[in-house]
Amino acid sequence: MKNLMRLFTLGAFAAACVSCIDLTSPTKSSFDESVVFSNYDLAENSLYGVYATFGAQNGHRGRYLTYYGFNNDIEASTTTTAGVKLDIASYDCTPGNTQLSVEKNPFSSAYEGIERVNLCIRNLRKYGDVSQKEDMRYLLGEALVLRAVIYADLLKAYGEVPARFEPVSPETIYLNKSDKDVIYKQILGDIEEAIPYLPWPGGNAATQSTGRISKAFAQGLYARLALAASGWSWRPDEGQVGTGNEGSMRQSYDPELQASVLYPKALDYLRDCIAHSGMRLMDFEQLWREFNNMDMTAGKEVLFAYPFSDGRGRWNYNFAVSHDTKTKYIGSADKRGGDAGPLPTVYYMYDKGDVRRDISCVPFHWERGNDGVDREAMNGGAKWYFGKYRFEWMEKIPYTGGNDDGIKPVYMRYADVLLMAAEIAAELGYLPEAKGYLLEVRKRAFPDDIAAAEAYVDALGEADFFEAIVKERALEFVGEMLRKGDLIRWGLLRVKLDEAKADLTALAEKSGKYAGIPDYVYYSYEADGCTLRWYGLNKGESDPPAGWSVYTNSEGEPSKYFSANSLAQRADALYKDSVNPEQHMWWPISTFDLTNAVGYIKNDYGY
Repeated sequence: MKNLMRLFTLGAFAAACVSCIDLTSPTKSSFDESVVFSNYDLAENSLYGVYATFGAQNGHRGRYLTYYGFNNDIEASTTTTAGVKLDIASYDCTPGNTQLSVEKNPFSSAYEGIERVNLCIRNLRKYGDVSQKEDMRYLLGEALVLRAVIYADLLKAYGEVPARFEPVSPETIYLNKSDKDVIYKQILGDIEEAIPYLPWPGGNAATQSTGRISKAFAQGLYARLALAASGWSWRPDEGQVGTGNEGSMRQSYDPELQASVLYPKALDYLRDCIAHSGMRLMDFEQLWREFNNMDMTAGKEVLFAYPFSDGRGRWNYNFAVSHDTKTKYIGSADKRGGDAGPLPTVYYMYDKGDVRRDISCVPFHWERGNDGVDREAMNGGAKWYFGKYRFEWMEKIPYTGGNDDGIKPVYMRYADVLLMAAEIAAELGYLPEAKGYLLEVRKRAFPDDIAAAEAYVDALGEADFFEAIVKERALEFVGEMLRKGDLIRWGLLRVKLDEAKADLTALAEKSGKYAGIPDYVYYSYEADGCTLRWYGLNKGESDPPAGWSVYTNSEGEPSKYFSANSLAQRADALYKDSVNPEQHMWWPISTFDLTNAVGYIKNDYGY
């Protein structure tokens, strides 16, 4: 039955991975491609098999999403113990790393998804009558953007990768890597084609959910890719991709990928999204409460989320506020969450009145006390967690303790649209427009002091607007694993890593901008006996309220909250002195994949 049978075979496990999707279909052997891709329901069923690849155990679900995005100046692994997991985070990953050199790893799983989507695109064009049928045009647009999503994730992790935009044939079973410019031009063009085919969020039955592709998301993705394609990254020398070339930090030489070409298109798409999509910023705490309750209703702030089923995915499993012992919120598990978190210095990047601070950065974990009560407890000053992700906020579908939690990681939200529009508009010389977009984000951050938000934005000039964007994206997206990609495209990865190391030292010494922070931190509990309050993290908080307890060390003795030794360990673990984090900003293609490529693929970048 032609290549369709291969697609159906690969897609058979889709129901276990994709939420709110019914993969019930007639007997696979009953149809060939002309029948399936001329029928909306059957064609849609085939496209679900592409989404299913995100659920591969060692792919997106268990490796890509759990390891990509840190270390940087705001997000880092919480472990400082040497090992293969820290090697990935600290820019010392090798092709043989045992977490990535496994079957169905992020690289091979992504290409499984690419093969599926290539088959869908080819057959929708051939049999879908897309010029006449609006619903089939939607599926084609969705497939084109979904392929761009997979390639975007590959490019973020691996740098240069093979370019496959047609189903595999005997002549193309093995391909070497391609210059990333080739891929960027293809997927940017694909998105441009797709945008007219797609409705706004909620505009058809499919786009009622943030797990399907909408026009708003496609427009935002075009902008994100335009910023990356025209930005900085470590690249092999021109014409030397896949030769083992060490490369250098540079921008593209391709005239079609210059900011002067891509930025005007990107800004027009973002303007259209802002004006016509109906998307909006939500109350910040409500946004993350709905995230933890797996609300995938389209048309609010989230534009797209990986659509794991309610029993799949490992986001909170890895990144939620840690439960250091068994609690009622993690079912049968003994410990969950806390594999990464914000650096403690991030807390001090926020103004005290910013509502994002105490949601994004929390200094506590959960534990079960000797009295049998589950409560929050202070961490040491070197270990903080992402408060956006909380098992205790999973109320509608509580986590039961297994290897998956059902959380649907956010890929893009409306705040990103606004901040990308601000960045691009400023670069194109439209500073008043740029300020308007930034102000929307700042007003949400300071709902009780809009005047302060307005004064901050009004005071920005051309010279300092870019730095304001660099900071604002840190404050807004901490824990969402966008920062590493941002720093790479800005050419600031090593600069900001080194600044983070220096800031951790200064925090330990209470010098520079950290001068005046008290040595001791105190805590107490709300009336429920479980919700923690703390005092002493802000400048001027040196006289604790009566009856509050002082933070103590493991021996129960009052202890300075920010230990010089523990902060030095966090700094050392950001990247190893023996490596250049810029040259190794990409993961190497694994030994497993190199072996299967039988010599057709070679790692660059000095691996």
